[in-house]
Amino acid sequence: MLNCQAVSKAIGAQPLFDSITFTITKGERLALIGANGSGKTTLLRILCGLDTPDSGKVALAGHVHLGYLAQSNRFAGEATVAEVIDENLDGLGLDETQRYNRVHAMLSRAEFPDPECRVHTLSGGWCKRLAISRVLARRPDILVMDEPTNHLDLEGILWLEKLLGSSLPESPSAFLLVSHDRLFLENMTNRTMEISPAYPDGFLRVEGKYSEFLEKKEAFLAGQQQRELRLSNRFRRETEWLSRGPKARSTKAKYRIDDASRLQEELKRVQARNRAQGKVRIDFDATNRKTKKLLEGRGLAKAYGDRTLFSGLDLVLSPGRRLGLLGQNGCGKSTLMQILADAGKDNGLAPDSGSLRIAEGVRIESFAQDRSRLDLTATLRRALSPEGESVIYRDQSLHVVSWARKFLFKAEQLDTPVGNLSGGEQARIFIADLMRRPADILLLDEPTNDLDIASLQVLEDSLLEFPGAVVLVTHDRFLLDRVCDRILGFDGCGRVEYFADYEQCFAALNEQRKQQRRDSGRQKKAKKKNTMKTGRLSYMDQREYDGIEETILAAETEQSELQRLTAAPDTATNPDRLQECWQKMEEVQQKIEHLYLRWEELEAKKNSGSGQGQ
Repeated sequence: MLNCQAVSKAIGAQPLFDSITFTITKGERLALIGANGSGKTTLLRILCGLDTPDSGKVALAGHVHLGYLAQSNRFAGEATVAEVIDENLDGLGLDETQRYNRVHAMLSRAEFPDPECRVHTLSGGWCKRLAISRVLARRPDILVMDEPTNHLDLEGILWLEKLLGSSLPESPSAFLLVSHDRLFLENMTNRTMEISPAYPDGFLRVEGKYSEFLEKKEAFLAGQQQRELRLSNRFRRETEWLSRGPKARSTKAKYRIDDASRLQEELKRVQARNRAQGKVRIDFDATNRKTKKLLEGRGLAKAYGDRTLFSGLDLVLSPGRRLGLLGQNGCGKSTLMQILADAGKDNGLAPDSGSLRIAEGVRIESFAQDRSRLDLTATLRRALSPEGESVIYRDQSLHVVSWARKFLFKAEQLDTPVGNLSGGEQARIFIADLMRRPADILLLDEPTNDLDIASLQVLEDSLLEFPGAVVLVTHDRFLLDRVCDRILGFDGCGRVEYFADYEQCFAALNEQRKQQRRDSGRQKKAKKKNTMKTGRLSYMDQREYDGIEETILAAETEQSELQRLTAAPDTATNPDRLQECWQKMEEVQQKIEHLYLRWEELEAKKNSGSGQGQ
């Protein structure tokens, strides 16, 4: 379907990648990974014809259509979600009815409650859903996605996994994606390619799931380390031989001297590859306070207008506590983080009710997902070291060059404007700023956005070693499971509850949403019963009507069990079983939607009296 042949690209004198070659065939689910700044987004843009390579070419098979989902998307603020999708269907040759059907089918798949909703009212997560829907509505054969899970909450990520894994008309025949969400990669891809100077060809491509890639990558790099050791030993022996006296050298064949020179060059290349595997060194600075209760909240509540975000919340943060916040976008997670960040401030955001106490002298530091305060015109040097040519870290003075190297920045990058850096490099600037400030409590709101996988792993280790308290908002399920010892779940209706882990919390929140849907249906039924004349149903319709709530409940129970099976490790590592579960989940979802529609039809018959005489 697509052939990428010997594609190379450099920015100025800095090469991004060289002679990248691969193909995409039907059924291909290719993950493209690599360190921030390695050229992943540039390669995607080249594949989509939005950028040109320095050399090489990209060829699409005849009649293959390609769709591109960029990292960031902009919409006309006053447009409705239906208008955004409809405008993107231009050029497909669809008539008005076909366009209408395609737009509303896609909105239904994306679970938008109101097609006339204005874009400017959407949260970041729903804007991402809209961007995905806009691309999929064109029904591309190959979908190219750049960080598709960014800004999606956990429910949104599961929705995307389900959609991409289904056989719906909107689902592409193949896709290529850049993502740092490791569980998403594990669940959704069947081939992985990493761009890195650590490999002889500049990239490593492995067939299989992401976990298989990690195993083969580790084996490859271990083998390359052994190769360096063998080459080093051989070169040492040859050097010792060459260092002997002129008489000894004159008796040796010239080819051996040439061979020693070639050996030295090969050793240098292998050493350069082995040293190219840099990692960000993240080590948060703590005050090492021994206070048992750093912060305590009792009966906390917050509402905006008529909407309650949370109420009756009791919260205690002690050294070593690592609390994760989980819930849909807009449920109040970031609001609670802001309240905690402003604890003890006279002019900060405060809860509407309840008490919030903070121990004397406790230092709270925050990492916010909003990067608007980052000065894009400033140089990297000033962003990393705003007060001069050195920074103070753990009571020691470090030159800005040494400080930059801790975050994988090169000395020649220091005069680069921040706006020219990748999203991941900008994220590392924020982490560098946070590391300079000793803290008792770390508040991290989506710290994983744009970080590469190697940096994510170091971030996990650093948070586990941090002796203070951590409050974490993230859609990275690996990070939640590994770091957090407790999860606070927000149901979106003002209730909050503590859980042991992510899976327990998500299952409970999912069940609560189903119950809310059932309650809404019963309220609607009761309202119609009180306001409309009750008619009669036929005997068979009445029997169906009497049992339809139990049928819906049984189908939703089956759906929950399938979700549990899909999330289980033995299913996630078995592609055939995972596909089977996804297929069954799609069938059950369609069944549930049909049942709700049928329920409404029967209620309409009963309330209008149209059932009489049938």
